[in-house]
Amino acid sequence: MSSRFDESRPFIPVRVAVLTVSDTRTQKTDKSGPLLVKMIGEAGHELAEHAIVSDDPKDIRKQVKRWIKDPGVDVVITTGGTGFTGRDVTPEAVKPLFEKEIEGFAVLFHMLSYQSVGTSTVQSRACGGLAKGTYIFCVPGSPGACEDAWNGILKAQLDNRHRPCSFIEIMPRLRERKKAAAKNAAE
Repeated sequence: MSSRFDESRPFIPVRVAVLTVSDTRTQKTDKSGPLLVKMIGEAGHELAEHAIVSDDPKDIRKQVKRWIKDPGVDVVITTGGTGFTGRDVTPEAVKPLFEKEIEGFAVLFHMLSYQSVGTSTVQSRACGGLAKGTYIFCVPGSPGACEDAWNGILKAQLDNRHRPCSFIEIMPRLRERKKAAAKNAAE
């Protein structure tokens, strides 16, 4: 099934933060973070921030938590640290923050990745979830994996014109429980 877009609907840009997780990449040598930034901009979305942190669970979690709390960030995409080595700790750092996991993201990512890298896709622990109304997606650190995740999943799901549904059209409802709790506390 191919994606369909309802061009009669006005596009709603979202604000996306990109986190490169690496002990070896710098602003000059990072390829995946800037690639995601470029694709986000080309799709019409706004870059909230791009940062690089080391493969340290505390550093990763601290940055992602900061963005979750920021009302100006709708989506967080991390790149790197999803493999099996001792320094690959992004899922361990981020998954505890999820209120709900988006299991289908990992499944679909692996289906797309299989077309690019074959059985090597099993070496990725890509994941997605929700935390306090913020979408979070963790993808491998290779530019090819970032392209698979963006072009194959996120570009369409972060476009409110995507039919039959998208992440964006349900975004206003993601904070319902939080709003209800605040209302009840005020009464």
